Amino acid sequence: MLRAQRARLLAVTLSGAIALAAPTPAGAEDTEPAVVPNGTFSSPTVPAGQTYAGRIDDWNGGGIASADRAGHPKGFQAAITAKKNEPFPLSTRVRGVRAGATVTLSWDDNPDICVKQGDPKRTYTVTVAGDANKAGSYSTNDPTGKPNWFIGRTYSFTAAEDAPQITFTSTTTNTPNCGPLITNVAALQTAPPLGPPQPSKDNDPCAGDAASSPSCKDVADNKNQIDKCPPTNKDCLASVAGDGKAQNDGIAKETQAMEDFNKVPRDEDPNKAASDLCTLPNALTDGVKPGDTVVPPHDWWLC
Repeated sequence: MLRAQRARLLAVTLSGAIALAAPTPAGAEDTEPAVVPNGTFSSPTVPAGQTYAGRIDDWNGGGIASADRAGHPKGFQAAITAKKNEPFPLSTRVRGVRAGATVTLSWDDNPDICVKQGDPKRTYTVTVAGDANKAGSYSTNDPTGKPNWFIGRTYSFTAAEDAPQITFTSTTTNTPNCGPLITNVAALQTAPPLGPPQPSKDNDPCAGDAASSPSCKDVADNKNQIDKCPPTNKDCLASVAGDGKAQNDGIAKETQAMEDFNKVPRDEDPNKAASDLCTLPNALTDGVKPGDTVVPPHDWWLC
């Protein structure tokens, strides 16, 4: 009996250790918000007295179940993923996400109230572009004929494109016109690191047909030669790039021009400047006699 108790204790201990050693789910570190447009399917509002609307703003496919029909704990409307015994795939793009980001998608699901108690759970998939992103397969809580929401489903992936498209598709075969309801779709992400800025080909004068022009060909040939030069071989680099004589001569000329400019005297005696200015007015007033004016000419100004 004691040996059996020890065996049970060891099994419990090992199972606890295995649980603690389980890897963290991919995407668990995603914390930055991303935008899932109309994630609670509030637009458009299903008109009063109706349980269904056939169009969802910002989404393709699907339909909207009214808040009363959905019965979500927070009063959200929900997306319908099946119609007329056929899957009604529901898709949108997650905005503000760049290729390479890791994304954790979250949402709530529910078997529609049109499914009676005892029927199988409603099944569906979540898919996103990218070879490494395997489809996620899910099933709702048991149908009860009443709302029976599961809160907080998740699916993690690495974005293979900017603003990746996500798609919910019903895989329900039993009573397929009553597929799962989806709502409260949200996303968190970890953005990829920013790489160095890439030059735009539109600004490259040697892009396209211009690459074969003589000047562009010379540039390309020089680049290839420089790439072959060891960084420490000054003579090799000089043989391609030149010794900089023309540039140095130009700098020397500019330096000399500045020195010559600064040597020009800029100060002049005020009296000499005034005498130069008085030449014209004196010529105009030389013939004016003291009695010809109320104010004598010599009092008009300094001349």
